[in-house]
Amino acid sequence: MRTAEVRTRFLDYFAERGHTVVPSAPLPTPDPTLLFVNAGMVPFKPYLTGTAEPPWPRATSVQKCIRTLDIEEVGKTTRHGSFFQMNGNFSFGDYFKEQAIAYAWELSTKPLTDGGYGLDPDRIWVTVHHSDGDARGLWRQLAGLPDERIVARGDEDNFWSMGVPGPCGPCSELYYDRGPALGREGGPEVDEDRYMEFWNLVFMQYERGEGPGKSGYPILGELPRRNIDTGMGLERMATLLQGVDNLYEIDETRPILNRAAELAGVRYGADEQADVRLRVVADHVRTALMLLTDGTTPGNEGRGYVLRRILRRAVRSMRQLGYEDRALPELLPAARDCMAASYPEVAEVYERSADQADAEEDAFRATLRQGTTVLDTAVAAVKDSGGRSLPGAQAFLLHDTYGFPIDLTLEMAAEQGIEVDREGFTALMAAQRERARADARARKGAAPLDTAALRAVLDEHGPTDWQAWSTLTTDSRVLAVLGPDGPVKAARAGAVVTVLLDRTPFYAESGGQESDAGRLTGASVEADVLDVQRPLPGLVAHQVRVTAGDLAPGDTLRAAVDADWRLGARQAHSGTHVLHAALREVLGPTALQSGSYNRPGYLRLDFPWRGGLSPLVRGDIEEAANRALRRDLPVGVEWMTLPEAKRKGALALFDETYGEKVRVVEIGGEWSRELCGGTHVERSSQIGVVSLTAESSVGAGMRRLEAVVGLEGFDYLARERDLVSRIAEQVPGPRAELPDRIEAILSRLKAADRENARLKREAALSRATDLAASAENLSGTLLATTFIDGTASDARDLSQAIRDALPRTEPSVAAVAARTEGKGILAVALNTRARELGLSAGTLVKAALRGRGGGSAESAQGGGVRADELDAVLAVLRTAVTEGTSTDE
Repeated sequence: MRTAEVRTRFLDYFAERGHTVVPSAPLPTPDPTLLFVNAGMVPFKPYLTGTAEPPWPRATSVQKCIRTLDIEEVGKTTRHGSFFQMNGNFSFGDYFKEQAIAYAWELSTKPLTDGGYGLDPDRIWVTVHHSDGDARGLWRQLAGLPDERIVARGDEDNFWSMGVPGPCGPCSELYYDRGPALGREGGPEVDEDRYMEFWNLVFMQYERGEGPGKSGYPILGELPRRNIDTGMGLERMATLLQGVDNLYEIDETRPILNRAAELAGVRYGADEQADVRLRVVADHVRTALMLLTDGTTPGNEGRGYVLRRILRRAVRSMRQLGYEDRALPELLPAARDCMAASYPEVAEVYERSADQADAEEDAFRATLRQGTTVLDTAVAAVKDSGGRSLPGAQAFLLHDTYGFPIDLTLEMAAEQGIEVDREGFTALMAAQRERARADARARKGAAPLDTAALRAVLDEHGPTDWQAWSTLTTDSRVLAVLGPDGPVKAARAGAVVTVLLDRTPFYAESGGQESDAGRLTGASVEADVLDVQRPLPGLVAHQVRVTAGDLAPGDTLRAAVDADWRLGARQAHSGTHVLHAALREVLGPTALQSGSYNRPGYLRLDFPWRGGLSPLVRGDIEEAANRALRRDLPVGVEWMTLPEAKRKGALALFDETYGEKVRVVEIGGEWSRELCGGTHVERSSQIGVVSLTAESSVGAGMRRLEAVVGLEGFDYLARERDLVSRIAEQVPGPRAELPDRIEAILSRLKAADRENARLKREAALSRATDLAASAENLSGTLLATTFIDGTASDARDLSQAIRDALPRTEPSVAAVAARTEGKGILAVALNTRARELGLSAGTLVKAALRGRGGGSAESAQGGGVRADELDAVLAVLRTAVTEGTSTDE
């Protein structure tokens, strides 16, 4: 049975039993404690914890998940995978243990012909919590399991909680005996390879208190509403039903592994080390494709870093298998073909995903060439000194300068028997991040927010009444004033504090749109709003500078957004949507926005694309955007469910937070249709103009467009017009001919530069003959020296010209001391006879410059001295030549 059918059977079974089928959430999750969804219950967490009312009493899903904590174990065992899919059925205060156990047993053992999985009931074992007599009795009653196949376990294995105070409860796990060929008899406590866990039923019935770890915390009592959260591993069930040994051999993984083996010219199963690397490739390529499909792009922080690490581990594993060519263009198509049956979007956006992966591989291949040399040199130095550990500073240099991930440094150093000072590296990274955070805070005059104080306000008063979409002013009450050290009773004039209001018209920075500016005004207090953020879901925090009076909790005041600021912000945000649609109109659907930023009058938009855009293409994009403005397209907002929005073709940014109902912003209907929480104009003509100001690279396979809109756009065009006018005054003739006339002038200048360079070389050669004739004899070696005003290149060329003019039959040295902007440069060149005597240009330069500079035995140069020190430098050089102290390098 193919994995896609295993998935479909699960959803169909529970849909027929009253469960709402909920689509898989994207892998990036808005949960602030996670980078990615790592369990099937994560999207349902608010309903399970009681912080939100569930829209259905029971639900089912097949959720994409990623776990990377044990990424180093991927491939070493056949049980670890970074990407997996969790089939789940959930009850929110509806059914409980009896029904959950009955469902799991029926679906697992029901014959294939009746829509079940057809597992042999005599080979199923279960575990229960040692205190859960109810579950043990239900397994005996509903499934007819004998006591010997119902195993009691403790808190570590069979009691679930999220690790913090909140819901918890016992769980019951289902295992399948795969036969004596895979291990010992005796059940899951004896061998969890032979007895494979495939389903876990969590019975949430208690509330836990504070406490560490998985046990030892107090149970505070029963939950007011008991829930069911179950998870059946899709890959594990596929392993059982396809009769293969492990998850790397199922139909969604094995073709990738086979393609990797074919490319590398190895056979899976012939060599354990090669098998590990093949499994790493199969897992990581599939994981990377799913992340790319869900909108994650390679980067240096957070989710992007996880993706970059996974892609690079896959590429390096292929190189370790002996495959030196570009691997991802060969492997990603295999992963696409494996996953598209379950996730059609994999094929729909494949071109974009492949472009980003290919660009990342190209960048990594260059990184490997540079960083490997540096790492090998550093490791050799550690070994030569008798050490066993690479300094943290060296690992940080590899990361910061050469883009070498610390994980790769750890792996490659370990392969050479060297440890890495991970603590030293971590300390340097933490210091760098703190500097970056401090710089960001300094730019806004901000202090770190007190999370505990914010949480207390949210718990006491509930979410902020946020009215940014409907008004520019509200009558508001101050709920709390927070300073750097927590709540304050009053903030006086000049203080910068964080203010929490019961309602606000201010837009909080989100979705790439900068926050609003404006003022808070009360009977005896005034404050400028500097920044607005959402530090916790539902809570809006205003950073303000008090300009008059005292600001205190309980104050009633008027919150007013700067109307001009909001207009500019609306123009910029709508302009971003227009530019995105124009970009896709010109370049095609793969040019999908992967990041944006907009503030009044300015916007930037990042998108995946290989290579820069020509002036002609940039002009086409700008023209398409401004055509939309001239058509005065209506801008509409509509609320709908996420599936409805996707059916209508609305574009979603995967790093954004979307609830059950989503806000869809349309400009000209289907021409631009995106999920967005920002503020917008009412018709496209209100944007005024979109003027592209820059196009650049922001990483491998990623481009950035920058533009100005509204008044700033017109100001930009006016400045460009004035610039052209000033140039036209200096270059007489019709304006239409201006580009050609400037090009002709530049051509003449380049020709003049080339002629000047030719004359300069000829003059140097002519002078070289005279300088060679005046060379002095130092103990049998001819030395010709001179001073010039010029560059390092001038000095090098002249030294080589003098050397060539000196007699070839005698040992000869030419030295040129150049003065440029108060700095001194020395260039030295030797002929063959001088090198045969053991002299070296590189050694002579280092001797003269006290260790600085270098080069070959034939030609070398260096600097690092003042121009007025060059006389002394040449004196040291004469001594070195006279004494013949130099040696071959």
